Amino acid sequence: MPPADFEIAPLARLLSAYAGRDARRHRLLWALDRRMAALAAATSEPMIGQIRLAWWGQALEDESGVEGRGEPLIDAMRAAGIAPPPGLVPWLNGWEALLGDADLAAFAAGRGGGLFRALAGREDVPDWLTRAGAVWALWDLSGHGGDGDLAREAVDLARRHLPGAALPWPAAWKPLRIAFGLARADVAKGRRAPPALTAGLYLRLIALALRGR
Repeated sequence: MPPADFEIAPLARLLSAYAGRDARRHRLLWALDRRMAALAAATSEPMIGQIRLAWWGQALEDESGVEGRGEPLIDAMRAAGIAPPPGLVPWLNGWEALLGDADLAAFAAGRGGGLFRALAGREDVPDWLTRAGAVWALWDLSGHGGDGDLAREAVDLARRHLPGAALPWPAAWKPLRIAFGLARADVAKGRRAPPALTAGLYLRLIALALRGR
């Protein structure tokens, strides 16, 4: 179990459990995403948020391992050999797109595409994976915060990103397939994500996990 500093959402913990031997890596990446979400939510001045996000990027990309040393999450990511993770730059840019006047398209492509690329463990991912990540990011955003108009806009944009055919998910990307499947079912019906892990969402996750591709 990760330390308290690396707290992640219950849904992320469940998804990570399907990553097999990569579960620890997945949990660390979800922990980074959670930190970025908290940073964006707590930022009232976009410039301050941009500086903080830039610091995370510079620290994770510092090959000397000096910058950011002592920050437990950065230290853990370095120890795991995933600093910087694939997709870091667009991932951080996606969160930056929420600072000030939200740019949902940039947020979706950056946060969703970058996070899914990091979880996949590759820079060279197919375009459909980036779009799947965008759908998931918009769905996830719709379940957080009290801005109903923003949530509806996020779901509407996610619907326009939905693929028209089944996606060719490799077995190694099972957690991503499940995450996208949860988002797709709600988005297709114009529904927001639940604000927390509900019994219904849990049962849907189990069903997707058992279904295979």
